[in-house]
Amino acid sequence: MLEVLEEKKQKKSTAKDFATDQDIRWCPGCGDYSILKQVQSVMPELGIPKEDIVFVSGIGCSSRFPYYMNTYGMHSIHGRATAIASGLKASRPELSVWIITGDGDSLAIGGNHFIHLLRRNFDVNILLFNNQIYGLTKGQYSPTSEVGKKTKSTPVGSLDHPFNPLALSLGADSTFIARALDREPKHLKEILLRAERHKGTSLVEIYQNCNIFNDGAFNSFTDKTNKKENSLYLEQGKPLIFGADQDKGIVLDGFQAKIVSLNDGHTSLDDLWIHDEKDRNKANILVRFFDDNAGDANALPRPFGVFYQEDRSVYEDGLKEQLKQEVELKGAPDLNKLLGGGNTWKKKNTGKS
Repeated sequence: MLEVLEEKKQKKSTAKDFATDQDIRWCPGCGDYSILKQVQSVMPELGIPKEDIVFVSGIGCSSRFPYYMNTYGMHSIHGRATAIASGLKASRPELSVWIITGDGDSLAIGGNHFIHLLRRNFDVNILLFNNQIYGLTKGQYSPTSEVGKKTKSTPVGSLDHPFNPLALSLGADSTFIARALDREPKHLKEILLRAERHKGTSLVEIYQNCNIFNDGAFNSFTDKTNKKENSLYLEQGKPLIFGADQDKGIVLDGFQAKIVSLNDGHTSLDDLWIHDEKDRNKANILVRFFDDNAGDANALPRPFGVFYQEDRSVYEDGLKEQLKQEVELKGAPDLNKLLGGGNTWKKKNTGKS
């Protein structure tokens, strides 16, 4: 018996150990399949028992995710996965908690919960599947849909200026922000590993193709013929270089990013912007590359990778220390006294009937 237990203990888990027997109910060709596969392949590399991993989702196509992960999980409330995951992490800080959400779930009805989780900095991982559309409810425009987007709810084109998820996250003081693509699985896996290893709230925006209601939304960054001209992959300590022949770079002119040619005879690698994940000022400029139209000859490339990370105390550690100090100072709390409070109103007896 002891030998069997020891064998099980030593056996290394695989991606198959994190797959369930549930039928996957996404449309054939959906980008969610790729994301699911990479998450399942990453789990064994974390070295965390699957009993200590939890996936919490809200409402949307992506929110079916917990059904397909052989871990603990919860398909929760629209926009409130962040709140539920916060409570879980506060009460069980030893767990590895993953939040699965979409652009509609997290940036519309769940917007307030989203930004407050980021500023509180619980040690959780947020995977934001961004397909720029409401897929589950059959094709209405979402908070990340581009201006002019024609959908069932905007038949003559959306007038809304879209959210820039990473700019929003940086503004909410997120301690880790990154972007990846469903169709670049190797890079996505690297980002997932980086996110889990970060101590604090990790926000990973994943461009995810909805082939039914918004097919090709990210073709500029996935099509083999032009993706290298439109995509910029960030590497710590490396110059910002892109292009089919890796012959273009980014320089900073004050606070303005500009594209330069490495074949112009004047620009060398030493002149280029060197990526620094700890530099918040540069991260603020990088996230704004988003505002340029992909495909435009003068447009800045869309960055992918880790934009910014910082070390900051996490909420659950502060909560634990605060409770410890209160017990040491005042002793074990009295629940009845806490519920009763100190301000109670009593009717004054005047002696009159």
